[in-house]
This record gives sequence, C-alpha cells and structure tokens, in this order.
Amino acid sequence: MKEPHNRAKVGYSMIAVSASLTVIALIALAIGGNVLFADNMQRESTAHFNECKANDFSTEGCLKYCERINTKISGVYTDSCD
Repeated sequence: MKEPHNRAKVGYSMIAVSASLTVIALIALAIGGNVLFADNMQRESTAHFNECKANDFSTEGCLKYCERINTKISGVYTDSCD
C-alpha cells in the first residue's frame, strides 16, 4: 500500500511560511524606528487632498481625485474636473 503522506509538499509549504515570516521581520526592522509610519503617510495624503480641495482641484496633481469626487457620497462638487 502506498504511503498517503506527501512530505515534499509539506516541506515546501514550511519553506514558504518561513520565507514570508522573514519578509515580515525585515519590513518590521526597516520601519521599526518610525512607529507612526502609516499615520504620517495618511496625514500627508489628507493634507494634499485638503490643499487640492482649497484650489478647486484645478492643479495637475489633483486630477487623480476627479474620478472619486462629484458624487453624493463624497459631498464634494466641482466643475474643474469636466
């Protein structure tokens, strides 16, 4: 009778899990000193959006918001995206 276990697949999956944990650890070490990394990114994006909103989304860097605004959900309406 053939053995039902496939140890090669188990071994490869263990290697994949250890590699993913190693990548997570390296990312944690890379941004570990800056515990507010994601918060800073979000604050910069919010500040950029508010600056674009004040300029009525007329500058070139603000055109990326045009597909998401002018809807009832966003509550932001502008004519500069036409």
